[in-house]
Amino acid sequence: MSKIILAFFLFCNLTIGFAQVRQGYVKKESNNQDIRLNDSLSRGSTESTSNKNIKNLDAKIDMYLIVSHENDTTIVDTTLTIHKEYKFNYLRRDNFELLPFSNVGQTYNSLSYNYVNNSTMPLFGARARHFNYMEIEDIDYYQVPTPLTELYYKTAFEQGQQLDAFFTTNISKQFNFSIAYKGLRSLGKYQHILTSTGNFRFTSSYQTKNRRYIANAHMVMQDLLNEENGGLQDDNIPFFESGNPEFKDRAVLAVNFEDAENLLKGKRFHLDHLYHIIKPKDSLWNNKLYLEHTMSFEDKYYEYNQTRENEYFGDAFQTSNLRDRVTLENFYNQLGLNYSNSTLGDLQFNVAHNNYNYGYNKVVVINNQYITNRLKGDVFSIGGKYQKNINKFSLFGEAGLNVSGDFEGNFFTGKASYSLNENNNVEAYINHNSTAPNYNYLLYQSVYKNYNWQNNFNNIETQQLGFGLNSKWFGNVVLNYTTINDYTYFKKDGADDLVKPFQTDQTISYLKLKWEKGFDFLRKFTLYNTVMYQNVQDDGMIFNLPELTTRNTLYYSNHFFKRALFLQTGVTFSYFTKYYMNAYDPLMAEFYVQNNQEYGGFPRFDFFVNAKIQQIRIYLKAEHFNSAWTGYDYYSAPNYPYRDFVVRFGVVWNFFL
Repeated sequence: MSKIILAFFLFCNLTIGFAQVRQGYVKKESNNQDIRLNDSLSRGSTESTSNKNIKNLDAKIDMYLIVSHENDTTIVDTTLTIHKEYKFNYLRRDNFELLPFSNVGQTYNSLSYNYVNNSTMPLFGARARHFNYMEIEDIDYYQVPTPLTELYYKTAFEQGQQLDAFFTTNISKQFNFSIAYKGLRSLGKYQHILTSTGNFRFTSSYQTKNRRYIANAHMVMQDLLNEENGGLQDDNIPFFESGNPEFKDRAVLAVNFEDAENLLKGKRFHLDHLYHIIKPKDSLWNNKLYLEHTMSFEDKYYEYNQTRENEYFGDAFQTSNLRDRVTLENFYNQLGLNYSNSTLGDLQFNVAHNNYNYGYNKVVVINNQYITNRLKGDVFSIGGKYQKNINKFSLFGEAGLNVSGDFEGNFFTGKASYSLNENNNVEAYINHNSTAPNYNYLLYQSVYKNYNWQNNFNNIETQQLGFGLNSKWFGNVVLNYTTINDYTYFKKDGADDLVKPFQTDQTISYLKLKWEKGFDFLRKFTLYNTVMYQNVQDDGMIFNLPELTTRNTLYYSNHFFKRALFLQTGVTFSYFTKYYMNAYDPLMAEFYVQNNQEYGGFPRFDFFVNAKIQQIRIYLKAEHFNSAWTGYDYYSAPNYPYRDFVVRFGVVWNFFL
């Protein structure tokens, strides 16, 4: 089946690639007509840019377009802003709400959550390894008047580098393709925590001369390898916290094991295309009617390997050459009918089919319990969308429901926004979701005896109500209130002190308030603040988050050498209050609840100097430079220390031909 799908996908791309075309645009029919500036091929900036270094004088910067999977269009942006500083990291996005582990490419501990969810199917497990796994929504498509290249480079930790190289061009005005590769190798400061990752992606976009048929397709291949050491041994924690120069070389600290690694690997072929039955110019009433089809096939697996049995995970069925491997094949088809006019708005109805095959190559019988090897079947669903703009008022709604299959699920999202004036915009939204826990909760098999289970958990039910204010005067304010029912979690069982899955029957309430605002003073100085307050009502203490998280940057910006050089330099202060931080399980690549000790409450100061020369952005940062004088009590997870002081360098370079 997978070979047939692959052959069909390649045929579609070849057909698109060899089409003879001369005019048109890559942008699909979109309800959002706004074109926003883009953060150097990564969403988020609203700063201006220039045309000075585009060699083709007929090509303007606003002609270099980026189209998201939701058809929102942004413009390539090569400016240097504080938001670029926040996004200059391995994930290429602002990680304010994440706490990285000591080595780049490892996992992140989450300092907050967002429960707006439009999925009705369970997620693949090993969620701790998915922060850099590129999903469908992470892939963009392009329209450029001349070839465009972007090179990202940043130093890593000990014998390694990270690179993200991207190239796109339009063979004609109707056909574009892009190719990119993101690679990392970093040895790390501690024993046995090497990371080696690669993300390859290829995209193509095509439309006919009359724009009646439009297609976007992508192919992504990813492999994310981590050596795992289980963190520092308990009796070595005092050595780390002592600050003794003898232990400043972190490689001398003993870890729990040095013979394990996990690997997440996947490939995806995705096609999204539409055909206009009625175009606006074909109708006297400005009607628009088109069919849209989405097809996606993904094949992925997670694997854990260890040379010898280790008591860290309990007893095993064998003593050497331990290996766990779980696979998922998922084939998704959706057919939608879209109709719109200026009076009714935009309306879509869709039907979808999801074929899934998840599991292992063997069955297990343990403690007289039979554990199957596979969860597979078909799920059929229906859904719809609606959007309408009325002057300064905008409405949006989306819903979905599984109508057949082993997994029940549904969601609803509603959003309303109003533009008070050019400087102030308010919005409100509501989201309800009911979906099964990720596959790791439902079925797990391992050579370690404790890690074998099959559960029939209830769906997790979430309801979120949110409000937002985007104001030039007051900043950006987002308020979310979420209730969670039948929450699932991992926790060490009191009997044998080993990790197991659980589900609570209590309701969890979660309030999150986030504020962002920059203040300019003395003409060249800016204080940019990001503050997040969280309050959790949870009697079981299974949903733990810091109450206060803050990041404050004081920086200086100015042009030098007749505006040939733009410089930004400053200091960033980061802090979150103490809380019962989740612990990390490297076998499952999942975080689990612990209530034994609070972590956090340590300040982090970073000093940076960033510069822009033509299309080159240069980044130099002294990270956590206060580590030596504020105490060695900083952790990313229990037994996993946060990063020591380090100086790192990197560049982002765009080429416009």
